Amino acid sequence: MGLVGVKITVRNTETAISKEVELLVDTDSIFTWVSKEVLEEIDIKSKARLFETVDGGVVGRVIGIATISYKRFEDYVEIVFAEKGDTEVLGVVALETLGLEVDPIKRELRHVNYLAI
Repeated sequence: MGLVGVKITVRNTETAISKEVELLVDTDSIFTWVSKEVLEEIDIKSKARLFETVDGGVVGRVIGIATISYKRFEDYVEIVFAEKGDTEVLGVVALETLGLEVDPIKRELRHVNYLAI
């Protein structure tokens, strides 16, 4: 499919302090990963969580809740505080929460209707 990069705004849900970041879209990543420094700068509260790595290992990271915005789409999302060496990505939970999917031809995100089943 190739790489798709997007600019999103990450905002503290309590203070409205925000920062624009550029992320790769990764439909293989469940979570969205944003630089720890960015999330600390906008004062996102955090708690610890363990993650399994692709090679079967376990890594500890902290997570927090923030509002993310892409164009006119906005919602609360759980975000991982990415450390040095971690890739910053927009993950599938954020995509689905915002009602977005990757258009592989145009290499951009597009809105899709929410599906009730």
